[in-house]
Amino acid sequence: MTEDDSPLRRFWIGFRENKVAVLALGVVTAIVVLAVTAPLIAPQDPYDLGGLSLLDARRPPGHSGSGGYVHWLGTDAQGRDLVSAILYGLRISVQIGLMAGGVALTVGATLGVTAAYAGGFFETLVMRVIDLQLSFPAILLALVLVALLGQGKAQLVTALVAAQYAYFARTAYGAATSERRKDYIEAAMATPLSRWRVVFRHLLPNCMPPLIVVATVQIANSIALEATLSFLGLGLPVTEPSLGMLISNGFVYMMSGRYWISVYPGIALIVLIVAINLVGDQVRDQLNPRLNR
Repeated sequence: MTEDDSPLRRFWIGFRENKVAVLALGVVTAIVVLAVTAPLIAPQDPYDLGGLSLLDARRPPGHSGSGGYVHWLGTDAQGRDLVSAILYGLRISVQIGLMAGGVALTVGATLGVTAAYAGGFFETLVMRVIDLQLSFPAILLALVLVALLGQGKAQLVTALVAAQYAYFARTAYGAATSERRKDYIEAAMATPLSRWRVVFRHLLPNCMPPLIVVATVQIANSIALEATLSFLGLGLPVTEPSLGMLISNGFVYMMSGRYWISVYPGIALIVLIVAINLVGDQVRDQLNPRLNR
């Protein structure tokens, strides 16, 4: 196989045929760069309470603040510059989405593949629990867990992982059940290799394509769930300006005409979620030849 025929190159050639998906990938990349560099490029540190002034609270877009710079998107009720708050909010959203999605992928994929390989009572028990959990909405389970665990980033990620790992487990189980019957797995089982090595070295890697597709969807869902929980006051504490918290803080001022406090963070949240989903749709089409148009 030459370099031009590599799977990665063929994947990219097919991916870039969808101009909307390429644009969405560019948006996601730009948002990640902005989130990573937020402490360097944000005009204000929204965590620094000493740098905030109530005199700048609820100022409209274009207002010149007491800090000596222009609030291009206005300020919120605490006097935080919305550009800075949105940058830090995107940083929190990306962090939580990647952490919750990555841990849920690891836990769910391991559980689903192991159940498919082991079979018997363990398979039946695991899949009945997974099916039972999938019968409940993820947001309902996340609400209950956050209420029990309390506020905080670690507690929120734990609740999101517990609410979402079942999707990865069900996908991994379906893929592993199909792969389990193939000749290369039977040949590996006939060797002195341990069962765990067969699972993690041979079976799991061949189940990754559908799991990657699910991961893109669940990362976007994690971001949306975090925003929903923070909007309801059950996610991150008020000292961390997540996008959901910013929308919640400005909601009470909508009727008084101070739309910018909620609208601009809401736009940033929608753009991030939609862009990730568009990228995920194209990844799904490329990894599944029957859907590849």
